[in-house]
Amino acid sequence: MLQYPELKARATALDAQFHDLWGRLDLSRHTERLHEIERLLAAPGAWDRPDALTPVLREKTQLESTIASWEALRDAHTAMGEWLDLATEEETPEVLEALNEAIETLAGALESVQMRTLLGEPEDGADAILEIHPGAGGTESQDWAEMLLRMYRRFAERKGFRTEIMDFLPGDEAGIKSVTMQVSGPYAYGLLKAEKGTHRLIRISPFDASGRRHTSFASVDVYPAASDEIAIEIREEDLRIDIFRSSGPGGQSVNTTDSAVRITHLPTGIAVQCQNEKSQHKNKETALKVLKARLLELELEKRAAERQAEYAAKGAIAFGSQIRTYTLQPYRLVKDHRTGTETSNVDAVLDGALDSFIHAYLLHLHAQRAA
Repeated sequence: MLQYPELKARATALDAQFHDLWGRLDLSRHTERLHEIERLLAAPGAWDRPDALTPVLREKTQLESTIASWEALRDAHTAMGEWLDLATEEETPEVLEALNEAIETLAGALESVQMRTLLGEPEDGADAILEIHPGAGGTESQDWAEMLLRMYRRFAERKGFRTEIMDFLPGDEAGIKSVTMQVSGPYAYGLLKAEKGTHRLIRISPFDASGRRHTSFASVDVYPAASDEIAIEIREEDLRIDIFRSSGPGGQSVNTTDSAVRITHLPTGIAVQCQNEKSQHKNKETALKVLKARLLELELEKRAAERQAEYAAKGAIAFGSQIRTYTLQPYRLVKDHRTGTETSNVDAVLDGALDSFIHAYLLHLHAQRAA
């Protein structure tokens, strides 16, 4: 049963966290910048060149999202204070339950805003391109890759982000062989960069009639989507473009025509492909989009390598290193090996509840950069 002293102690701690954080936020400056953009967009002739407004519209979206999260934090703090005052006078089960809910709401709002304050790199505000590839293990690993895809889709849904499958190759029996997905929303890359690395699953395999425990691996790569604000030059002579027949189930001529496109960037050796669409032109367009994101990530890695702390952080999340283990049997636990963050609520994590892991990683990265 909920007890008033424990609830008051937690509310007091959250109140202190709120005031410490709120004192570092500049709501008036962000609000004034948003009004400035709105005046710019309302000016005569502002929409004569819509393409030129892309960076401005992106900034507007990010400002609106940031301001909304700050206002939600302020409202949650006010609500908790009101329920705490009421609970001081009237310790009924109903009031204590409402106070507990208000405390949980404020805790979630604090975590969300704190995460935003840790996203200070120029590329953090970009959309994200996320790739998932199963490791060795056939159907077992391919099924794990599909579970991860669902997890990230649910995470995006929780954040109000849009998702678009750019390339998808289904598994032979179940799961997926590879998938590329774009996640669009404020700070999508800044949040999802915490997921880059190898993810391990331990469970009783549903594909093993003997009911034995299996360990499966899948790699997750995350790149910031290139945009007009970040110029990535790709010369035609640096590309080798191969056209081939799509594979996998498709129908309607998807896998009966030479519409799939593979593009290799010769100077770097980076190769991307797309076969989702019936149109060769659309597949080429999507493949170029992914290539730009890969080249942008390469440029960011070069920049990061110049700083020792950044280099160390990158080494911790490179392909082949295990960043997180999801154990379903013999016990239930999800543990992040970079930060030590763990939870026994495996179902919630696989349903997209990743904030605690992302927050801990961003704090870890921030500490490394400050060292």
